[in-house]
Amino acid sequence: MRSALFNAYYWVLSIFYGLSAALAALAPGREAVTFTLRLYSRRMLWALDRLAGVKVQLKGQENLPAGPCIIAAKHHSWGDGFVMFAHVDNLSFVTGDHLEKFPLVGAILKKFGAIVVDSCGGPEAREALSKSAAQVAAEGRRILIYPEGHLAAPGERFRYRTGVYHMSKDFGLPVVPVATNLGCFWRQTEKQKTPGVATVAFLPPLPQGLEKEDFMRLLESVIETRTNELIAEAHGAPARESVLVEWDGRKNVPMETKAVTAKPIP
Repeated sequence: MRSALFNAYYWVLSIFYGLSAALAALAPGREAVTFTLRLYSRRMLWALDRLAGVKVQLKGQENLPAGPCIIAAKHHSWGDGFVMFAHVDNLSFVTGDHLEKFPLVGAILKKFGAIVVDSCGGPEAREALSKSAAQVAAEGRRILIYPEGHLAAPGERFRYRTGVYHMSKDFGLPVVPVATNLGCFWRQTEKQKTPGVATVAFLPPLPQGLEKEDFMRLLESVIETRTNELIAEAHGAPARESVLVEWDGRKNVPMETKAVTAKPIP
């Protein structure tokens, strides 16, 4: 019953604020759209707590630099975005072009200054990411990116993509990893919610100047390790290594499990 109540509220609020954001996009500047999206996110988190019984707590916010940075986050559910928009100031984000198929969303993304790239990846997507991110970085904004590019169920991981490394290198921005166990309470896009206290943890920024291989290994290691610890806390069970999966267009399919270990950094 609580999940059904939240889901009804979710769609009513999404339609209302979607239309509101579209109208706000007609105003000069980004302020009106930004205000609308933040208000929408905060009300969604309020409803998630009061209606679905899922309270989200943040940890490690002191690890966020005051200025521009890249936030590389684990992506467990639709709720992840609400947490970031509600609590992180001066934010832009990287998203696939699949969102543009929804009515009005393309105009809202453009006005907000989102970094929209080809969901299929490839050299063109890399070039588009670099060009769009350059503008956002020049504005001194924080950039949210989900390095796996897909919603991962708790205990699963996708291959981490290198776009976050190239952005960090190109613009000299620190990278703040983010771990979460929100998927234990709101799994991916599922309607059912499980009451409890979810955690979103901002981790210390990665060392700058790393080679790509070392950077990607360390990024995956710190996010997956802390995420698996948070999942274990939610379930009251020992932490387990996440399983590597791939997306086949319909569902997550397990691949060969590979250990995630960090190579020592001098």
